[in-house]
Amino acid sequence: MSVPHYRVTFMYKPAVAPVLQAGVTVSTRFFKKAKDRNKIKRQTREAWRLQKAALQEQLKGELHVFFIFTDKELPVYTEVYAAVGKAIQQLIKKTA
Repeated sequence: MSVPHYRVTFMYKPAVAPVLQAGVTVSTRFFKKAKDRNKIKRQTREAWRLQKAALQEQLKGELHVFFIFTDKELPVYTEVYAAVGKAIQQLIKKTA
């Protein structure tokens, strides 16, 4: 699925114990400097950490989520936070 700035892939498998894992990647093609890639990954992980509780409460299986940053410019943290929140809302609908 796609949300602004990200393409999100996920794998959901009903299981006995709920498991929630996330990963992030940023292209070296558009961001040559490691500090820029790391900044985007850090912002994405922080936004995920702050908002994943809503998804964890409703999770009844194993969910692996991977965020692929697709934009060509450095985002502002508020944009990252909103995009990750939108992705979480879509994941809640798809795994319910």
